[in-house]
Amino acid sequence: MCDNTSSDDNYHRLDDYIDSLPYKKENLIGILHQAQELFGFLPDELQLHIAQKLDIPAAKVYGVVSFYSFFTMKPRGQHTANICMGTACFVRGAEKLQKEVEKQMGIKTGQTTEDNLFSLDSLRCIGACGLAPVMMVDGKVYGRIHEPEEVRQVLENYRPED
Repeated sequence: MCDNTSSDDNYHRLDDYIDSLPYKKENLIGILHQAQELFGFLPDELQLHIAQKLDIPAAKVYGVVSFYSFFTMKPRGQHTANICMGTACFVRGAEKLQKEVEKQMGIKTGQTTEDNLFSLDSLRCIGACGLAPVMMVDGKVYGRIHEPEEVRQVLENYRPED
């Protein structure tokens, strides 16, 4: 994800990436992935830059960014936690799990903690129904989480040591 590289350097890297592509307009999704990797998110001014670079309407870029859930227009936390809300997880207590995670993080789903350590989202299904209810952090699945202490233990794995 985004590092300490300056914004200008990231724009140059993005432009170099775009210039290296033989078919630029046809690679909008790949370009957006690269931009999000460099910048951490896709703010309006970055979307406009991409539209101008590809000579396409800004509305087309915005439409793609807003349609696909893996793109974000807001800064994200260092770690992304997702609560599975698929049928099996929901039936087995995903809503209660979600409320507990929100409580312990001090944010609502769709938000990022003040210290930018965590972003919290929900997913429809991650395919781990036998482990329901499931929480996923940075792609790692934690299943059968029912107690507040279990949530605390998962989150502690991602907090910096003092």
